[in-house]
Amino acid sequence: MASSTSIDTTTTPTPTIIGDAPPPEITIDYISSDQLTPLSNPDTQIQGLIAGLESKNWIEVCESLNDTRRLALYHSDLLLPLIEPVMLILVKSIKNPRSALCKTTIMTAADIFTAYRDKLLEPTLSGPFDNLLLQLLLKASQDKRFVCEEADKTLNSMVQSISPLPVLQKLQTYAGHNNPKVRAKAATSLSKCVSRMSLEELQEFGLVLLVQSAAKLLNDRLPDAREAARNIVMSVYKLYPENEEQKQESWQNFCESNLPALHGQSIIKITTSH
Repeated sequence: MASSTSIDTTTTPTPTIIGDAPPPEITIDYISSDQLTPLSNPDTQIQGLIAGLESKNWIEVCESLNDTRRLALYHSDLLLPLIEPVMLILVKSIKNPRSALCKTTIMTAADIFTAYRDKLLEPTLSGPFDNLLLQLLLKASQDKRFVCEEADKTLNSMVQSISPLPVLQKLQTYAGHNNPKVRAKAATSLSKCVSRMSLEELQEFGLVLLVQSAAKLLNDRLPDAREAARNIVMSVYKLYPENEEQKQESWQNFCESNLPALHGQSIIKITTSH
């Protein structure tokens, strides 16, 4: 189950009030997944969920997001019929410039990944899922550390909760993103997916395509992308279908046949140095 610190808080000042009284402060609690409790009356409380998520009052939105997390974790069947509009709202909320709202949205996405797993791969959810994935990669790439770290955790929850092959297919697009930070975050998640896959799943995705992608990432400007590429290569090599005596020779032929000479040499060097 996804989790962060037990209960974290952020204090957000309200706009200045004219007069002698200081402006009141608003405190937002970040509740970890394992600290959430079931709703007392979920059948009634879910009736106002969408309205709360779409409220103009950001505090009310945060409260509704935490209710969404409780529904996902403890009343998942009840929330399931609303999961598409909920995911569409998350895509919108995660873009909000208010960091507290953004972080709470990201935490909600993590609990939805944990609760619904492969149900999120249904065709009707493909668009919302893809848009949410892109926003998480973008948030994981930004400069606000506490938002970035939460997005990293949520991407990891996604990778650990959902079957790796379809997630790998979705991440592959972003491993070539124009933003180098997004590329690196996508590559890191991609390498985690590959490490969870069987040989049959890797072959279904395409060993050649995977190694070609890794070869490109080896020359990336960011070290995280290069490290992810090395991890991908080693995961593929570990499962490469050949007996140990002939494995290195067969692997070398595979790389030389499917990659430009310099790229092939770089891939072979990784496996021979381990």
